[in-house]
Amino acid sequence: MKYRSVFDIIGPVMIGPSSSHTAGAARIGRVARSLFNREPKWAKISFYGSFAETYKGHGTDVAIVGGLLDYDTFDERIKTSLDIAEKAGMEITFVEETAVTEHPNTARVHIGDDNGELELVGISIGGGKIEITELNGFELKLSGNHPAILVVHNDRYGAIAGVANILAKYAINIGHMEVARKEKGMQALMTIEVDQNIDQDVIDELSTLPNIIKVTKIVD
Repeated sequence: MKYRSVFDIIGPVMIGPSSSHTAGAARIGRVARSLFNREPKWAKISFYGSFAETYKGHGTDVAIVGGLLDYDTFDERIKTSLDIAEKAGMEITFVEETAVTEHPNTARVHIGDDNGELELVGISIGGGKIEITELNGFELKLSGNHPAILVVHNDRYGAIAGVANILAKYAINIGHMEVARKEKGMQALMTIEVDQNIDQDVIDELSTLPNIIKVTKIVD
């Protein structure tokens, strides 16, 4: 893995003890919260590998719930996030999974309320960095370290070009983009990481394009 600066090696400003098990977990939770766009009423969090073995001692549980509460990695409230979530009425379940995953620091976060649900898989790759590898059944690669746009769309000719044209219109530079689909001709997911935060006007215009089902942004 390449690091851009010494700060990537040292890791982020954070509540300890581990950049992989706490800062990374907090960021996974916060990405889930950002995509859900509101505080969930319940969460089922499944830990795999090293996460499953050490999550209580390393604070992975309080960190990932802190992320669901929209706390950043350095927020002191992470230490008491379980109590805060309980007082807010959030029902939380932790599951220690035994299945072997490709990465030892893996968490599956399933959250929801009366109006909807969201499920994602995130891995903590070290130094507080993460990757989201699955979202609602779609495989993807999302770092969570840059602003991003997620576009659920019908798998039709011209859908990708339409999105790219609007981003070009607003002079938005694409850093990484990929498209995943479960089945040809059905729904697909565009994952687009960009170099600047996206105004709501851009999201609104993207949402009006043909074959676009839902557009969600993640701010840096």
